[in-house]
Amino acid sequence: MGINIKKHLESMSEEEIKEVLRKEYLRRLTRYKWIDEFFRNKYGLTFEEFEDSDIVVKKNYSWEVESDAQEWEVALDGLNTVLEKLRELGSES
Repeated sequence: MGINIKKHLESMSEEEIKEVLRKEYLRRLTRYKWIDEFFRNKYGLTFEEFEDSDIVVKKNYSWEVESDAQEWEVALDGLNTVLEKLRELGSES
């Protein structure tokens, strides 16, 4: 028998819900920062430098480089979104 999520959420205080959200956002923030750092090390560039240098073109649109570029861009977008969500919750990281 599964947990009734609606009842469970209704039984939680606003502070408890905020804490659950804060922990999830911090988990995501760590993941996105790790991805950014991984690609910075792999290419020796920031994402902006990577884009400005047309690395994807220089690498002949290889699947690996295009995939890296997409994953990196999504991670940076996620990082910015998570930071905004943390600010909305009143947490700074």
